[in-house]
Amino acid sequence: MNALQRSGSDSMAQSPRSPTSQAPYLTVSVTDPAKMGNGVQAYISYKVITKTNFPEYQGPEKIVIRRYSDFVWLRDRLFEKYKGIFIPPLPEKSTVEKFRFSAEFIEMRRQALDVFVNRVASHHELQQSEDLRTFLLEDEQTMERERSQETGIFKKKPADFMQIFKDVQSKVSDVVLGKEKPVEESNPEYEKQKNYIFQLEDHLAEAQKHAYRLVKRHRELGQSLSDFGKAVKLLGTCEGNSLGKAFSELGAKSEMLSIKLQREAHHLLMSFEEPLKDYVRAVQSIKATIAERAIAFRNHCELAETIKFKEIDLYGFFSLILLIIMVVIML
Repeated sequence: MNALQRSGSDSMAQSPRSPTSQAPYLTVSVTDPAKMGNGVQAYISYKVITKTNFPEYQGPEKIVIRRYSDFVWLRDRLFEKYKGIFIPPLPEKSTVEKFRFSAEFIEMRRQALDVFVNRVASHHELQQSEDLRTFLLEDEQTMERERSQETGIFKKKPADFMQIFKDVQSKVSDVVLGKEKPVEESNPEYEKQKNYIFQLEDHLAEAQKHAYRLVKRHRELGQSLSDFGKAVKLLGTCEGNSLGKAFSELGAKSEMLSIKLQREAHHLLMSFEEPLKDYVRAVQSIKATIAERAIAFRNHCELAETIKFKEIDLYGFFSLILLIIMVVIML
């Protein structure tokens, strides 16, 4: 292969994220998860590598260390500041110790966090966010100060925040389910899209359940074959030469099939179940944006109603003044 062919093949093999020198780019990689601390204080840290030619980043590459709560901070800030814009979802936080630090869970979360931050970085408005620059550029001490010095809605305790979320969810559900219709947006196209999102969530959730069952079935079958193989091999040691050899070979084949099924289960998890879970999370984020729109529309209608009443009051006040002036003139 000559130099020109090698160059062409190298360019074909480049990642879709590969930056080009001609156009502005901002790409982020979440890599190298590492367990930090012990016991209940333990957590996973990630190396976040930013490559860009944006002048405000003051350099082509920056490497920082971040933990899951930093990603949560970024998403909460974006959700609060960019109303009406779809904010990409984050992966769920596992509270089960044996799953939280398993290699498979850590890798799934790393990939999901990588997808999240690159979705933000590729959005033409979100990529201009000062909070994103803080997340990608500042050191760990600065990030910790940022998380501890929140104001407004972020200053509230988790219980207060959850209550606010429940109140908002309840109000939006009342409007969606028709329990309360004081002000309802009458936009046929918007209603069509909203109904589509709600139906899509149901279909995706159902598909994700089937994917979960499929992965679970593969794993259980693989584990059963592994147990069977070990038992048969043990039985082979108790038999004669020919029968013992046959049992040993059967056990070895069963264990090989077990390994193959476990690999297939992992492949299904990463290429089928996890993408479906990501789609479900994305739809839930869209629903959160719909909820914000419904609340904003309700507030707009209430303010318009208030203005109308004030205009009526003002008209009545001027009418009274005019009447008084007319009476004085007649006297």
